Order: sequence, then C-alpha cells, then structure tokens
Amino acid sequence: MKKLSALLLLCFAILFSNAQQIDTTTRTKVGDLSPNFSFNISKDKVASLSDYKGKIVVLDFFATWCPPCRMELPRVQKELWEKYNANPKFALFAFDREENWDKVLPFKQKNHFTFPMIPDMGRVIFSLYASQSIPRLIVIDEKGKIIYQSIGYTEKDFSELLALLSSKLK
Repeated sequence: MKKLSALLLLCFAILFSNAQQIDTTTRTKVGDLSPNFSFNISKDKVASLSDYKGKIVVLDFFATWCPPCRMELPRVQKELWEKYNANPKFALFAFDREENWDKVLPFKQKNHFTFPMIPDMGRVIFSLYASQSIPRLIVIDEKGKIIYQSIGYTEKDFSELLALLSSKLK
C-alpha cells in the first residue's frame, strides 16, 4: 500500500509540475511594446512596423510545410483578411519564417491567398517574438503594444482572436 501511495504521489507531482511549466519559446508577452522591424512587403518594397502605428496589426508566423498553419491560413483569409482588409485601421502580415519568395509566392497563388505573405529568411523577424513553435499569431494595437499572442492553432484561440478584432475594429 505504501508503494502504491508513493507511486500515486509521484504521478501527481509529475503531472502538476508539467502543468506549471512556463513557455520558454516566447520572447514577448501581452502588454509589451512590440519590437520594431523592417521587412520586404514585396520583392522591391521595404516597410517598417512603425509605418503601421495607429492601426491594429496582425502578425501571423507560419511555414508552408506546417500542417496546423495550413489549417489556420484559410481562416486568416476568410475571417480576417476578407472581413477587415478594407478597414483603414487594420493591417495583416503573414511571415513564412524559413522560405524565400520562390516558395512563398507559388504557395500563396496555389491556395488563393490574397493577404500579404512575406519571407522571413533566417527567422529574423520571428526571433524577435519567439524561438520556436508555429503557427503563431500576434496582435499589436494602435500604440504598438502587444494585445494578443497565440501559439499553435486551436478553435478556441482563433475564436478569441476574432472576438478581440471585432471589438477593436468596429
């Protein structure tokens, strides 16, 4: 009986310690000012995140080979881009954290995505926010503050994102 009790106690300790682990892959948190960065919005045009101050900016980090990303991106197209792209207070940028224009543009065309999809070779922009794990969505408010972050793709997280954007982009 003592061995069984000790074993149960050990199992609960392991479960509890795993539940309490902190995500060490995320380098920013809600409430932080977003790091500023420059990026190629197209092959020949450079922009800076600071150019979009005064807007709600959604950053989506993905990879073309990532199954959860492939589930999320059609929703980004339909439920974010098609709903808000005409709103002057909205901007969205999807950064492929590893591939170049030769991979990003055919993937975008094949999947009929119309939102900006941008290579992030070497994970330069991604590494400002995290060390690993995609898809990853970040929302930045009009003042440059991070107001939402998610890791991976779940219906619950995406619903929270939709509710936040609905309240901010009335």
